[in-house]
Amino acid sequence: MRTSGETSWRAGRHVPRRAMMGKISTMFSQEHPAGRGARHKAGSAVTDLPGDDNPPASSESGDGAEPDARYTFANERTFLAWSRTSLALVVGGLAIAQLLPPFPGIPWGRHVIGTPLILLGCAVSVISYFEWKASQRALRHGEPLPRSRLPQILAIAITVIGLLAAVLALLSGVGTH
Repeated sequence: MRTSGETSWRAGRHVPRRAMMGKISTMFSQEHPAGRGARHKAGSAVTDLPGDDNPPASSESGDGAEPDARYTFANERTFLAWSRTSLALVVGGLAIAQLLPPFPGIPWGRHVIGTPLILLGCAVSVISYFEWKASQRALRHGEPLPRSRLPQILAIAITVIGLLAAVLALLSGVGTH
């Protein structure tokens, strides 16, 4: 991993990394006409920086002010990460229910483990959409972001499913001896 004093290759020449960072920070400073948070609307510079004289741009739907695109993209990336998690839960549940060999003496054991994973994946998908929507609304109105319930829901549900799988594995082992 590079430190800030190391060098970098840029446009075929060796440039000290500090010099590059200095140029970048100057380019995006508040003094620069197209500085940090600046947007152009109808020919005038509009910024989202606190204390600016220009008001933030309004969204066309009238649902608050248009937030900085970086925050909107970060919110969307979070939603997409939860979507990948929900897809993995659904696929994992299907794989367990269809591909795992049956537990000896407990033929329905695969379905007891796989079905809750599939349902959890469906729930994560729906809840993540509503959390994305609530976070986007908070960004538009300049309010604090709501806390996510998904980490707690996933932790509890996966713990319960894991304990259930352990009990089934133990029962199938006891039933064969």
